[in-house]
This record gives sequence, C-alpha cells and structure tokens, in this order.
Amino acid sequence: MKVLITGGAGFIGSHLADELLSQGHHVLVIDNYQTGRVENNTQHKNLTVVEGTIADAALVNKAFDSFMPDKVVHAAASYKDPENWEEDVYTNVLGTVNIMRAAKKHNVSRVIYFQTALCYGLKPLEQPITLNHPLFSGKSEGGSSYAISKTGGEQYIELSGLDFVSFRLANAYGPRNLSGPLPTFYSRLSTGKACFVMDTRRDFIYVKDLVGCVMNALNGMGTRGYYHIATGSDYSIKELFDSTIKALNIKLEKDVEVRPRGVDDVFTILIDPSKTNKDFNWKASTPLEFGIKEAIEWYKLNGITQTFTHLKQIEEKH
Repeated sequence: MKVLITGGAGFIGSHLADELLSQGHHVLVIDNYQTGRVENNTQHKNLTVVEGTIADAALVNKAFDSFMPDKVVHAAASYKDPENWEEDVYTNVLGTVNIMRAAKKHNVSRVIYFQTALCYGLKPLEQPITLNHPLFSGKSEGGSSYAISKTGGEQYIELSGLDFVSFRLANAYGPRNLSGPLPTFYSRLSTGKACFVMDTRRDFIYVKDLVGCVMNALNGMGTRGYYHIATGSDYSIKELFDSTIKALNIKLEKDVEVRPRGVDDVFTILIDPSKTNKDFNWKASTPLEFGIKEAIEWYKLNGITQTFTHLKQIEEKH
C-alpha cells in the first residue's frame, strides 16, 4: 500500500507509520510539528516526510500529486490551545476539506479519520455511549473548539462520498503520548511536584491495540461509516495514578489528593466498541499496567518538555 498519513509525526500517526513500514508499505507523512516530534519518525527508504500544515492546499495537493496514495489516514489535529479557535478551524475543518478534495481527485480507496469521543459532549445520555448517541460538541453541552472543529471535519469526510472509516476514540495512551493525565503525572512526579487526581473514570486504550485495529481497516475490513476504538471498560484516574507510581517505583509520603469533579465534568466517558470488535475481528488486549510501564520507559528515555490538553479551561474550573 501507499498510505499518506496527516499528523504522521504525532503520537498515533507515528506508531501507525512504524507498523506500515515494518510490513513493507510506503508512507508519506505530513506534519507541522506543533504537537508532533521530528524524532518520532525514523528514517526509512519507504518513508517520505513533508513539513507543513494541511491548511495549505497547495502543499497538500503537491504531496498527493507526487506520492499518489492508495489510502489516507487523517490523524492531524489542532488541539494544544483551547482558545485558538482560528487554528482549530484552519487545521481541523479547512485542512480536512483540503485532504478530502485531494483524495477525491486521486480516487483514494479509503480515508481513515480519528474523531474525539468528546463529540458526544460532556453530558452523555447513556453509558456506555453507543454509535446511535446524538452529537453534542457545542458549548451548551460543555464542549470545546476542538470537539466542534473535529466534528465539522468528520461531517465533510462523509459529504465527500468517498469510502471512509471514522474511528471515535477513547483516551489513547502509550509511548510518545504528550496529552492527558499520564504524561502530566510523570512530568510532575519526576520533578518532585505535587499531584492531584479527579474523581472521574476514563476508558484508556493502548496505542498499539489501536494501531492493530487501524491496520485491519487499511486492509479492507469494516464498512463505510463510524466506529469506536475502545476497551469497553473504564478506570478511575486514581488507578492510572497508582499504576504510574508503581512503574516509577516510588512511594509517596501521603496518599494523592482526590478532588471532586466540577459541574461541567462527566464521571466517565465510556464508549461501546462492540461493532468494532465484530467488523474488524479485533479486541483491545493490553493490560493498563503494562501499557503505563511502556509509556513511562519512553518518557524516561526521551523526556517531556511540554504536555498538551484541549480541556484546559474545563480543568481550571476544578
């Protein structure tokens, strides 16, 4: 296969690029390195890297014209500044339009997209959340610019008429992850800073389990439409913290502070992966403690200079 990956120097995109290259496929990565890292992509004879933003239609078209991809994995996303609505629109909406225009021109056989489970809002009507749940990405439901713009991009993908699989994701974690609670815990604990955890639960999916499902989609499994990638189980943020402590082999003088969630937070974001399990012959299998240990080892070797969250405003209310 010839697979073009937007955001291919990021957390999920780079792991997918590694897997594709290990199987002998050809990969072109587009990344502007706002949250991705140059070192996440190892030089390879079948790898081409283009630095730039997908909001630049000329850059996107040139990449497609030269590489002629069979399939596209659209992993690029703006999320690091919750107040930068313009950048979210440029990348997540206009960038997606540019990708889909080029994909249509080149008759790409399948586009794979990564959508946030925040598209269901912070006050879901059911647990676990099924694919029939309405979309609530707006502010009235505790939403964010990230969720709004990612959902807009997803709708343009459907509008294109191309074959697509949109994976709505649980909280992915593992080596190279720089967003969410795990890298924040590591960064603070390794520098002697105090931590607290929220009284909430989340579904944590290990990145290599996620990549396995995406590979099945690239190989033709599944049908046009929407899927969840998740374990189907949730863990408390306290459990995540305790596993981090264990992986670091440290003991705290007193138990970590557990803070009650705010009025705009949700106790759990648990999404139902049953359709994915069936259509992709797939199930998440990595234990949380193993995945955390792998992530911690990567943090120790590579360091963390910055972590990102698209929920900064919400977190600050606590």
